[in-house]
Amino acid sequence: MKTYRPTTKSRRNMSTVSFRKSLSGDKPFKGLLTSKKRQAGRNSFGRITTRHQGGGHKRRLRDIDFTYNKIDISATLETIEYDPYRSANIALVLYADGERRYVLAPKDMHVGDTFIVSNDAQVKTGNRLPLGKLPVGTFIYNIELSPGAGARLARSAGNYAQVIAHDAGYAQIKLPSTETRKVSDKCFASVGVVGNEEQGLIKVGKAGRTRWMGKRPTVRGSAMNPVDHPYGGGEGRQGRGMRRAKTKWGKPSGKGQKTRHPKKYSNTFIISRRKVGKRR
Repeated sequence: MKTYRPTTKSRRNMSTVSFRKSLSGDKPFKGLLTSKKRQAGRNSFGRITTRHQGGGHKRRLRDIDFTYNKIDISATLETIEYDPYRSANIALVLYADGERRYVLAPKDMHVGDTFIVSNDAQVKTGNRLPLGKLPVGTFIYNIELSPGAGARLARSAGNYAQVIAHDAGYAQIKLPSTETRKVSDKCFASVGVVGNEEQGLIKVGKAGRTRWMGKRPTVRGSAMNPVDHPYGGGEGRQGRGMRRAKTKWGKPSGKGQKTRHPKKYSNTFIISRRKVGKRR
């Protein structure tokens, strides 16, 4: 982590990741850059549909490959770069057939290292193979939920899941949320841990820096009027005044309350629910 001299009050509590140590310093590959229209949390009528979004620095969207559909073709890491749309770093890889793609950069892989997507790949960092071929205890990321659908789970910086069992054509994996669920043995996953694990230690330090990230201010519900929030109103400073925590729209939130739909289609695949609050 990189800290700063306390020249101001905000600098005193500010820290960032040392990019010089983690990135290769190369410019983005133009062939995989696209533009993305920014809605700032508003719909086609200009009304706010998602709060706290807007402003921020201009960004270019990197086309990240989560399908990994180039089977049995080795790839070499050419660069490791920053991606403004995700917490993890990305790597530009060159496949043996000459094609370049962006993928998530795993921990402990550097420029010049190679990996392969194959049914018979070795169990080493970066390689991608079916869950049925992975031994118990393996750390994995970029996990598919259905064969060929692309990576869906464990994609944030420093995240990983762990294979804990194999049974009846399914692999039982423990996810970063502490949930344990079954995934088909035919689904592919990458071996290792997502890089840039220090991202969780960043201290923003000042309000202006969150505005650069495109995040607008958040107001406490207890500071609002009764018409605007269930916690609003009262003389002077008040608590929320109710036993259960709820959102602005009256839905349950936080403090270990269950918000998952009881008839969700994937309930049959969950072995144990995630632990929340003090139990975690």
